[in-house]
Amino acid sequence: MADARLVIARRAAAELRAGEIVNLGIGIPTLIPDHLGTDTEVFLHSENGILGVGPRPVDGEIDADLIDAAKRPVTALASASYFDSAQSFAMIRGGHVDVAVLGALQVSHAGDIANWAVPGRDVLGVGGAMDLVVGARRVIVTMTALSSSGEPKVVARCSYPLTAAAAVDVVITEQAVFRRREGRLVLTELLDGASVDDVRRSTGGELAVALELL
Repeated sequence: MADARLVIARRAAAELRAGEIVNLGIGIPTLIPDHLGTDTEVFLHSENGILGVGPRPVDGEIDADLIDAAKRPVTALASASYFDSAQSFAMIRGGHVDVAVLGALQVSHAGDIANWAVPGRDVLGVGGAMDLVVGARRVIVTMTALSSSGEPKVVARCSYPLTAAAAVDVVITEQAVFRRREGRLVLTELLDGASVDDVRRSTGGELAVALELL
C-alpha cells in the first residue's frame, strides 16, 4: 500500500503546473509536495487559512501553531499569506483555486465523486469537499484502485452519497490515469507496469480506453 501511494503521489505531482494555486486534501495528496520538481513552483493552499504551505517539517522543527486543515504540522514559505477560514472559502467558492487534489471513496464513469460518507457508518460531515470540487478549476482525484475490501473505486455509478456530479477531471490510481473526455472517464495512461486488462479487472462497469492504448 505504501508503494502504491507513492506511485500515485508522484504521478499526481506531474499534473501540476508552475504558478497554479493548489489545494491538497488529506491522505495521498499530502505526499505530493515531496515529489514536486524544483522548477514546478506551485502555491499550496490550505482551507484553514494558509497560501504558501511548504514542505513537511522535520523532527525538531515542528511549530505547534502551524498546521493544515487536517491538523497536521506544516511549514510555510517565506512568501506565505495567512487569513481566516471565511476568506479562504471565499477564494475557493470564487474560483481562485486552480486545482483541488483529493481522495475519494468512489468516482463514476461520468466523473461523479463520492468522498465523504459510507452508508450505515457514522460521519462527521462533508467538510470543505463540496466547495472544493465545484469551486476549483480542475479536480484531480488520487486513490487506490480498490477499496480495503477489494471493491473497485472507479465504478459505473456511485453507490455512496455524492459530493458532486460530473466534477472530476482526472483520476490517478497506482495502475492508471483516467481523464474525463466528452462526459466520460477514459483510460489514457498505464502506470507501474499495469496492463489494460489489469485496469479492467479493478474497474466497475465498462471501461473506455484511449485508442493509443489499444
